[in-house]
Amino acid sequence: MWDPATYLRYDDERARPFHDLLARVPATRPRAVVDLGCGPGTLTATLADRWPGSRIVGLDSSAEMIARAAALDTPVGFAVADVRDWRPEPGTDVVVSNAVLQWVPGHRALLTRWARELPTGAWLATQVPGNFDAPSHRALRELAGRPPWRAALAPLLREAPVAEPVEYAESLVAAGCAVDAWETTYVHLLTARPDADHPVLTWMEGTALRPVRAALDAADWSAFRTALAVHLAEAYPARQGQVYFPFRRIFVVARTGARAQENL
Repeated sequence: MWDPATYLRYDDERARPFHDLLARVPATRPRAVVDLGCGPGTLTATLADRWPGSRIVGLDSSAEMIARAAALDTPVGFAVADVRDWRPEPGTDVVVSNAVLQWVPGHRALLTRWARELPTGAWLATQVPGNFDAPSHRALRELAGRPPWRAALAPLLREAPVAEPVEYAESLVAAGCAVDAWETTYVHLLTARPDADHPVLTWMEGTALRPVRAALDAADWSAFRTALAVHLAEAYPARQGQVYFPFRRIFVVARTGARAQENL
């Protein structure tokens, strides 16, 4: 179960990649814009300001997230849906998928299908975290492999749930798209207080630790959380009251049918 309040603890830091991604989408008057995996909807709502004449739709598999989004004062329409089942309707000119596809095995094939089903000249913009080799995730996988938690957690955690930028580019070029792919490492400066949990732990509770928490009972979760906090404090020590948290992200913006048009 997703917890919107936990996810939004670091809403400013989580919002920046979304805005950096959309800055590379030069669509002017799209007929319809779909945000796949819209979460609590706060970022999706900004799309209505950018494209006020367009139909904006936000979809997410979490009923809790959609309930939070539906309470916003925005013309955006929100609904519960699974991105694996979604297919573009006619007139869908922009598709956004921000920090979602890392949860979907085999999503390169999904991106290719979307690109082929969208109308010519449509924009497909996606961003996924690329930090799965970071100390935070190495510690998470190492603990999950220990005997107290291995049976419950080992099947849940993948070492490389996302591809590299060049691999996404290759898939979408093969689907006939013009592609802009890049990566950015943000250095988030997270406030560290002596009387509070380590900030990287609270960050992870909003995303990577969600399936871990769901798989463990209260006692095992408490023990796992305590052990992980020790590893995170060693990997990300507090300095001058803050923790320096590097976070790599992978971006891809593709325009459908553009390569075919170039070859005419």
